[in-house]
Amino acid sequence: LEVVLDERVFEPLGMRDTAFAATDVARLGSSYERDPATGAAVVFDAPDGQWSTMPAFPSGGGGLVSTVDDLAAFGRMMLDGGASGRGRILSRPSVELMTMDHLTPEQKAASPFFPNFWDSRGWGFGLGVVTGRRDVSDVPGRFGWDGAFGTSWWVDPKEELIGILMTQRRPDAMDFSALTLDFWTSAYQLIDD
Repeated sequence: LEVVLDERVFEPLGMRDTAFAATDVARLGSSYERDPATGAAVVFDAPDGQWSTMPAFPSGGGGLVSTVDDLAAFGRMMLDGGASGRGRILSRPSVELMTMDHLTPEQKAASPFFPNFWDSRGWGFGLGVVTGRRDVSDVPGRFGWDGAFGTSWWVDPKEELIGILMTQRRPDAMDFSALTLDFWTSAYQLIDD
């Protein structure tokens, strides 16, 4: 998997810092979580921890280490329908299929996240898709995902917007929801046309 991703996606897009382990551990920040007893931020994983070495079995569903620049390059390619300045990475129909909701009503009813999570969201091929408007930033057609370590990456084709938030903090449900909502609300409030 890592060879295919390197050859077909990362290298063509110039994503030199994206891999299943940090390409330069000296540049990797610690990730934090909240201590349930005190509420204080504590180190969850140090730079020389879990993400400093290649996993025994790379996952197609998650586990990449990346940077803002690399995520922006990937977002630009997706926004451009699979094309990049260095050539075509994905076909336009592939991007269209990736970014449309494929969940059934039965699957949405059994949400593993929280009740009503899927009311205005869906799942494409490897990423979330906004299907209904709940707030200023929930634009139908927007696609991306909020990661397990405080990353929020979404692309809005209608506004031609790529947004990336990286916090290096393993979120609990309440503080991450508020932080990402503030980030995305602020981004959309800055649109001036």
